[in-house]
Amino acid sequence: METEVINRQIGIKIRDLRHRQGLTQQELADRTELTKGYISQLEHGLVAPSVITLLDLIECLGTTPSDFFKETEPEQIVYTEEGFFEKIDEKGNSIQWIVPSAQKNQMEPLLVELQPHQTLEKDTPHEGEEFGYVISGRIRIRLGDMQYTAKAGESFYYQANRSHVIENAAGRPARFIWVSTPPSF
Repeated sequence: METEVINRQIGIKIRDLRHRQGLTQQELADRTELTKGYISQLEHGLVAPSVITLLDLIECLGTTPSDFFKETEPEQIVYTEEGFFEKIDEKGNSIQWIVPSAQKNQMEPLLVELQPHQTLEKDTPHEGEEFGYVISGRIRIRLGDMQYTAKAGESFYYQANRSHVIENAAGRPARFIWVSTPPSF
């Protein structure tokens, strides 16, 4: 039984690598001097390749034996509120990091609640872009010398190469999703 599980895992990894390389089963078969039928059986875990055949497949798929057999944690796709990190300042403004450890990613999404007549800390020019979607209320974006208003149901997007700040000039809280790339918080 254990051998069948290992064969399936090897087959899945080979199929995934083949797809990433944009190869058909026939193209992989041609590169490794195997048959398309053998590649199909291998990907379905029905046969076990010899060590030499497996090493040849791994090389043709552009990886190394150590990377091929490395155990990786499954990628987390869904995040729940229990994992969010929240910072509330002395004025009651809330910033929630809604994807924990997003600093290691290319984007950093935040859920922000800005109290009436409050302003977030001014951001100096930096590399990257910022995007937001207003869930409720109304915010003002000051970008360099220009000002823009976004209300519930509207979004904003800008290059972060000018000083910028987000404020709530209204009399009720504003909530918005704010995404920075690269992460800056």
